[in-house]
Amino acid sequence: MADTAPEHADDLAPVVREAEEEAASPAAHDAPVDRTDAGRGFALGTRRVIALAAAVIALAGVWLARDVLGPIAVAAVVVTIAHPVRFPLERRGWPRWLATSTVVALAWAILAALALLLIVASAQFVSMLPDYLDELQQTVAGAVAWVESTGVTTDATASLSSMLDPAQLIGFAGGLANALLGLATAFFFVLAYVIFMSADAARFARARPVFGTAAGDVIGRRYFAGVRRYYVVNATFGLIVAVIDGLILWGLGIPVPLVWAILAFVTNFIPNIGFVIGLIPPAVLALVVGGWPLALVVVLAYCVVNVTLQVLVQPKFVSDAVSLSLTLSFVSVVFWTLVIGPIGAILSIPLTLLVRALFLEPDVRATTLRRLSGDSLDGPVTADAARG
Repeated sequence: MADTAPEHADDLAPVVREAEEEAASPAAHDAPVDRTDAGRGFALGTRRVIALAAAVIALAGVWLARDVLGPIAVAAVVVTIAHPVRFPLERRGWPRWLATSTVVALAWAILAALALLLIVASAQFVSMLPDYLDELQQTVAGAVAWVESTGVTTDATASLSSMLDPAQLIGFAGGLANALLGLATAFFFVLAYVIFMSADAARFARARPVFGTAAGDVIGRRYFAGVRRYYVVNATFGLIVAVIDGLILWGLGIPVPLVWAILAFVTNFIPNIGFVIGLIPPAVLALVVGGWPLALVVVLAYCVVNVTLQVLVQPKFVSDAVSLSLTLSFVSVVFWTLVIGPIGAILSIPLTLLVRALFLEPDVRATTLRRLSGDSLDGPVTADAARG
């Protein structure tokens, strides 16, 4: 045993000398030391808090500028819908300026049709309301008496009476003129925005070379195509629902059925809660002119038609078009209404899709958030997109 120890020491000597030389070299002292999170800046939780704070500040700015950003958002959505008409025209040899002019004309036609619907509905509603003022007063008095008989406090009955106060409704009807004047002012801004956006939209026809392959697919193929499919689906179902509801109301003898048909069409663009908003006015009017039996018939008819089409059938087509979860669709209505006003309810889905396209789809690390939003993850997300 004593004789073998020196032999092993001789075998280890080169290894020891090599280790001593490596430790003494300057490179060993300059080698980077892995300190895990030391070189990565803020911790993950801190970065998330900073990002959330930045989002709150940005949304506060959007809220302050909502009167400007609302018309811009409307113009952007209308141009997105009208833009595809450019492609067949350019394939037939039309010059770009003429194709752009056609897009502008189509966008203006869409806006004019919507404005005409709102003007007709508002005019009929304003002219109809005074004719039923006495009946409405009696209905309010009867509803208040019934609520008081159930033992509800006077504060609650006062709230009910004020909500259905004919004087307030008359004031609301008179205030529609001022509201329409404000909408007309915003409408002219929208028309101007459409011209410039239609000219700039020609660049997005070349989204791949302009933005890169992955980003171009996200912007061109997914977002704009998804917004167009969403509005085509909603307009189709909204038209069907409006026709059926209008015919039912006309058959039941409800006054101005055209107004409520237009309301059903417009509120169909508000996810989830649009059906309820479109139901309340004709149901109240049915209560005024025909009592509880007629009001219940209207509610039942709306439930059969609208629940079947808007709750059971339409969400399948909408889900295929935009891949948003039902929860996020509902929350987006409330959220964007709070941020940019009532127009946010109609634009909630395109705005939510825009946020997802800009901040989630190009990032491979956002897979969990995309799945929570309802995304099928069919988008062209790559590592290059995440780095770019």
